[in-house]
Amino acid sequence: MDQQLLDRLAIRDLVENWAVWRDAGDWDRFATVWHEEGWMSATWFQGPARDFMRVSQEGFAKGVRILHFLGGTSIDLAGERAIAQTKMTISQRALVHDVLCDVVCTGRFYDFLEKRHGKWGIVRRQPIYEKDRIDPVDPAAELQLDQIALAALPEGYRHLAYMQELIGYKVKRDMPGLTGAEVEKLYGEGRDWLAGKAK
Repeated sequence: MDQQLLDRLAIRDLVENWAVWRDAGDWDRFATVWHEEGWMSATWFQGPARDFMRVSQEGFAKGVRILHFLGGTSIDLAGERAIAQTKMTISQRALVHDVLCDVVCTGRFYDFLEKRHGKWGIVRRQPIYEKDRIDPVDPAAELQLDQIALAALPEGYRHLAYMQELIGYKVKRDMPGLTGAEVEKLYGEGRDWLAGKAK
C-alpha cells in the first residue's frame, strides 16, 4: 500500500482514538496519541498534554463531562510532518442558573503532527470554534442568561464559555474562530510547520 495512504490512515486513527479514549476515561491509551512535549489548547485549559490529561482525569472523577463527536478529516502531509483538520462537536452538560443545560459547540480540531521512529503523534492541538448553542435538557424549562455577560464572550464559543465560567473555569477569550486574525495566524503556523520550521 502507498506510504502516504498508510500515513493518512494512521493519522485518522490517532485523531479518532483521541476522542474515544478521552471521553471514555481510558487515560493510559489516551496518553499514547501525544508526543512527549505535546501541547493542548482548549477554552478552559492551555498547557502541556500531560497536564491536560491530569486535569481531565480529575474533572472526569468529579463528574465533568465534556464529550466530542468527530466528522470528516482533511490531512496535509509533508514528509514526517502533517496538519490534520477534523470537523467536531464539543458537548457539555451542566447546571446554568439552576437549569440543567446542554451546550453544543461546532468547530475543527487543528492538529500539528509528526512521525517519529515510525509513529505519528500530536505535537499540538488547537481547536477552532465556529458556532455554538445552549439548550435546557427539559425543553419546558425557562432559561434566562445574562445577556451582557454573554455578549462579552467570543461569538464562536460564547455559550460554552458562559457555562464553563459559571462552573468555575477560567476561559481564554482569544481562541480561533471561523474567521479573524486568530485563525489566520493559526493557518500561518500550520504552513510553517509543514515547511519544516520550528513549532
